[in-house]
Amino acid sequence: MRCSMRSGPRARRARALTALVATAVAMAATAACALTLPGAGTSVAVAGWVSGDEAKQRLRRGAAGAGVPQLAAGAAGYYMDVLEGKLREQVDRSGAAVARRGDEVTLSVPAAVAFVADGTDLTPAADALLDGVASLVGHYDKTVIEVAGHSDDAGDAARSEALTAGRAQAVASYLEHHGVAHTRIVAIGAGATHPVARNDAAGRVRNRRVELTIAPLVRATG
Repeated sequence: MRCSMRSGPRARRARALTALVATAVAMAATAACALTLPGAGTSVAVAGWVSGDEAKQRLRRGAAGAGVPQLAAGAAGYYMDVLEGKLREQVDRSGAAVARRGDEVTLSVPAAVAFVADGTDLTPAADALLDGVASLVGHYDKTVIEVAGHSDDAGDAARSEALTAGRAQAVASYLEHHGVAHTRIVAIGAGATHPVARNDAAGRVRNRRVELTIAPLVRATG
């Protein structure tokens, strides 16, 4: 009887610990799935806005001066929440992925999805994807957009910068030709300066990409 009384609490603690471990394992497995499932739920590392705060503010001033509508102070968070959700639906199973950083939303498109071979020509898949993106950011027009081309570290740096600049401009031009005001867009070739993975065989594929970072255009106060 004394042995049973002493072992009872230990047994209960052991069962509780086992249940806790099982729950943790299940949660870890769920998280791992969330990182690897294709489509709208895919998590991705992004560089985000790379042209700098000064360039961003200059773009915002130019857009506002050109009559692009602005958000009231305090409204940006919800506005970008809705845009993010619709963008995730838009790119589901396209090979692209969406990331959020503060009030900015970034769409990352692998170069293999967006461009033909090693050039700047857009693929049919990119055309289909960008049609939807242009329509969405055309509707959610209280925003500015940075289109940044990125590459891996293989090859000549100057050539890499030129290639990524050409790719960024190809995407920016597509958006403009499909109704997005040019005053809302800046294009930049970042070359290999903002990797999101190690430049090994697998990482280089992830580093070759184009990112569209969408930032809210908020009315100045005071």
